[in-house]
Amino acid sequence: MQEAAGPGRFLLGFGTSKIFLNNARMQTKKTLGPMRDAVTIVRGVLGGDRFEYDGETWSADVPALASDAHAPRGVPPVYVAATAPKMQALAGEIGDGCLTPSITTPAFVRYTCENVKADIDIGCTVVASIHESDRAAGRDGAREIAGMYLANKVQNIKGAADTLLDLAGIDVKEIRPVAEAMERGGRLAAKEQVTDSILDRCKPIAGTPEDCIAAIEEYREAGCTHVMLELWGENRHEQIRLFGERVLPHFRS
Repeated sequence: MQEAAGPGRFLLGFGTSKIFLNNARMQTKKTLGPMRDAVTIVRGVLGGDRFEYDGETWSADVPALASDAHAPRGVPPVYVAATAPKMQALAGEIGDGCLTPSITTPAFVRYTCENVKADIDIGCTVVASIHESDRAAGRDGAREIAGMYLANKVQNIKGAADTLLDLAGIDVKEIRPVAEAMERGGRLAAKEQVTDSILDRCKPIAGTPEDCIAAIEEYREAGCTHVMLELWGENRHEQIRLFGERVLPHFRS
């Protein structure tokens, strides 16, 4: 992937997924040690030299790349996806960047910066959609993906997940109808239960180009240095064009 992407374009992300770990019957409360080992090992191996490591969870003994091997030897920037404060602190210690979870808000960005306590890239995945002139249509896609994520938060509402909702000012009771609709009819049914008030508190980058610019500015002021759009809704190629032509130039000028 690093070779295909070209120099300076590939970022390597690490994260722990409770859903995956549950499905694989690998659920564990110990995530900090495995994350530290994983980042150390992958960095060591990608460097191309012989690498030996004896970690808390995993160990590695890998020979060097052959001198004539056609493969990149540079180690790409490593990003750690983190919701809980201890994992965010670890991202600040070992990562080049920290990735925040779905339903990130400016308030959660500030919370993340306090936990990271390091000058690294703060990458935020934000639900997004855009329309050239119709604000309601521009928010439609964001409403759909927000419904899916909010339903997920109801199902996994413990520990760090409730901090996301608390900082967004969303009570789990008011989004329970979203989760119930998701179970009955999927994400389009859940979308219908996402009120304007709930969507506003999710802080999407959505609406008209002017709305999106204002939302990105709010995220930037909170400490986000790397916005990632979770683009949803209809006419996504047209949405990409609008973001590229009407929003991105504002931040490149």
